[in-house]
Amino acid sequence: MVKRRKPASAPAPASQDKPATLKDLLNADVLNKLKAQADQMKAEEADRREQERKQKEEAKKAEQKRLDNDFGHLLANSSMDWKKYK
Repeated sequence: MVKRRKPASAPAPASQDKPATLKDLLNADVLNKLKAQADQMKAEEADRREQERKQKEEAKKAEQKRLDNDFGHLLANSSMDWKKYK
């Protein structure tokens, strides 16, 4: 029978094997400021997207209103089945 040898030293904990990250090196105040700035930037981006959406919606409504007043457009896009309106 063959005996298996056990390693002489125990394996090092996983925390010691990992290199130090930027989060570990930064001060807590700096880290909190960075998180607050990231949250603020996300909120500003969401506001910008909402404003763009509203502008597109308003432009679409204005275009529809213009087309509703254009007789040529209404005639071209109307149904030619006049029997259903009797």
